[in-house]
Amino acid sequence: MSPPPETPAVSRRSATAALTGGLMTILYRPWCVWAQAKPLPGFSFVVVSDTHLGRQDQEGAAKQWAKTAQEIDAAVGDFVLHLGDVVDGGREAQYAVYKETRKTIKKPVYEIPGNHDPQELFEKHLRKPVELAFDHQGVRFLLINNSRTDSHDGFVNDKQLGWLGEQCADAAKKDLFLVLCAHVPVHENKSPDRGWYVKPKDGQTELYKLLDRHKDRVLALFHGHFHNGIRGWEDHSPLQEVIFPSALYNQDRKLADQKAPGFYLAEMRPGFVQVTIEKEKMKLQYKPVGVAEAAERTCPLPQLKS
Repeated sequence: MSPPPETPAVSRRSATAALTGGLMTILYRPWCVWAQAKPLPGFSFVVVSDTHLGRQDQEGAAKQWAKTAQEIDAAVGDFVLHLGDVVDGGREAQYAVYKETRKTIKKPVYEIPGNHDPQELFEKHLRKPVELAFDHQGVRFLLINNSRTDSHDGFVNDKQLGWLGEQCADAAKKDLFLVLCAHVPVHENKSPDRGWYVKPKDGQTELYKLLDRHKDRVLALFHGHFHNGIRGWEDHSPLQEVIFPSALYNQDRKLADQKAPGFYLAEMRPGFVQVTIEKEKMKLQYKPVGVAEAAERTCPLPQLKS
C-alpha cells in the first residue's frame, strides 16, 4: 500500500521582504503575527481506535468492527488512521479477522500498535517497521508505537526521538505541517482522568521540547487508549492533543461534573471520527456507529510562515 503523494514544497520568503509588501495577516492567536502565511490544505480523513477484536473470547468485537468498517468505507475521507489496540490481549488469530474486514474499506488504512498489540505480532501481521511517515496534502503524518503490553503508561525512547527529530527537520525543509500519532497520550491526565500517559522520565519532557522547536508546523498529537469518547487539551497551544473514542465501547467518567481541565464531548457510543482540516481549523465529527447524527468539535490551528 503506497502512501498518498507528497505535496510540493512552498518556497520561503524572508520576513523583511514580506514586511515591505505592506500587508500583515493577523491571526486570532496573539503569538502568531506573520507577514504571509501558508494556508492549511483542505482534506478529510477518518480516525478509529481500540477495536479490541477477541475481547472476552467473544465475537462481539469482530461484529462491531464489521459494522464500523462498512460505515468508514462510506464516510468522506482520503485514508484511515487506526490508533491501536487492534486486537484484545494479543490474541494472534484475531489479526486475520481484522484484516479480512479491513478489505471492505476502499481507502488506505494505517495502524499503530496499542498496549494490547505485542509489537512482534503487529510486525508479523500488519506492518514492519512499525514507525511510519507519510505525506498527504501538505501534512506529514508520523506514526510510532509508544505502548507496552505490561503497562497502561507509555514511552518515547531515544531512538524514536531521533527519528521524530529527523522527520520534523525534513518537514521543515519541505514546508510541511505535522501530525503525530501514538496510542498512549503524552499529556498529563491525573484523576478524574485515567492517569495513563507518557511520564517525564519516559520521554514526555524531551518530546515536548522537540515539538516546541517545531511549533509553527506541528498541528496535533492523536491518541487512542482511553475509551472515553473524544478527550483533549489545548494548553500546549497551538498544539492540539486529542484522544479518540473506541469503536467497541466507551465509559463516561463525568469529567465535566468534576471540572477536569481540557475538552470532552458528551457522546460515548462506539464509533469513529471524521477529521477535516481546512484553513485555520480542524473539525472533529464523532460518528456513533448505526446512527445518523454526529457530535462535533472545532479546534483552531496555526498557519505556517511562508
